[in-house]
Amino acid sequence: MGCNLRDLAVIEPLEMSDLSGQRVAVDTFLNAYQFITSLTGEDGKPLSYNGKPVAHLMGFLDRTTMMLSEGIDPVYVFDGRPHELKRETLKGRRERKMEAVSRWEAAVEAGDMTAAKKLGPQTAEYTPEMVAETKRLFELLGVTWVEAPMEAEGAAAVRCARGEVGAVASQDWDTLLYGAPVMVRNLTAHGTRRFGRVLQAERIVLADTLAKHDITHEQLVDLGIMIGTDFHPGIKGIGPKTGLKLIREHGTLEAVAEARGFEPPERLDEIRSLFLEHPTTPDALPHSTHAVEEDLRAFLQDERGFSEGRVQRALDRLTSVARLRSSSQPTLFDF
Repeated sequence: MGCNLRDLAVIEPLEMSDLSGQRVAVDTFLNAYQFITSLTGEDGKPLSYNGKPVAHLMGFLDRTTMMLSEGIDPVYVFDGRPHELKRETLKGRRERKMEAVSRWEAAVEAGDMTAAKKLGPQTAEYTPEMVAETKRLFELLGVTWVEAPMEAEGAAAVRCARGEVGAVASQDWDTLLYGAPVMVRNLTAHGTRRFGRVLQAERIVLADTLAKHDITHEQLVDLGIMIGTDFHPGIKGIGPKTGLKLIREHGTLEAVAEARGFEPPERLDEIRSLFLEHPTTPDALPHSTHAVEEDLRAFLQDERGFSEGRVQRALDRLTSVARLRSSSQPTLFDF
């Protein structure tokens, strides 16, 4: 997930209720991939209904209504067009996925469903159709979504720095490089069990991490570039702890390069600017609204085959925080 800063970050446990009353920006694509790689059938592919994937909708319905019931108002941010400096990163991902598809197909053909179950998540794809369905679900739930000009976590970080949201929920450590004052990890997986342990939401305050190591945000960005980001593979032999020591000793990436005898990355200033001045839109975030029960039921149960129990659980959560209405019963919110 981008530049791994876990060993350096100041991390504190977080309960969802700690964010009650706040708007929180959520990195949509990362969460979508969590859902479609964990909610799978016997063949390892995302759960589906009538041949169409529904795992992403199941995951977002459950986690969104859970956040709403805790008083959190999510703002989902979708990735826009990637910068061309990310081309090699994306190429590597495509190649790994193609290889996984070939291995998955071979496993299915051989009747080895155990291997297929394991390989299936590696072939997962969040298609444009699934993206459109996710946006439709958010609209039906009455929650806000926006599309970033470029990187979702970058645009979310800028909005957090502006004070439009209280935190950015993402698994990607690059969120700190983009300058998010508050980053939250595991928010949409809080309380779930993975690899035998229960996941706990975590809060990372950028200022605390910088203060602990006595570095600036700009120096953290240089440190991240040396470790490796989506826009640069990093400097061989330099990990988080070594990088921190070097950046504290020499101050900048150029000074480290001179002292260690390597060439600074090409287009270094441009890479820095992607983190320090990430593009976003000046538009204010749209307001959240109420969900409409009849419309949600029509989409989830009639079109996507969701069970009555799954839908009712979501409706009950919405009702508990007055975020649900009936189309036949307008509220003052509509006027």
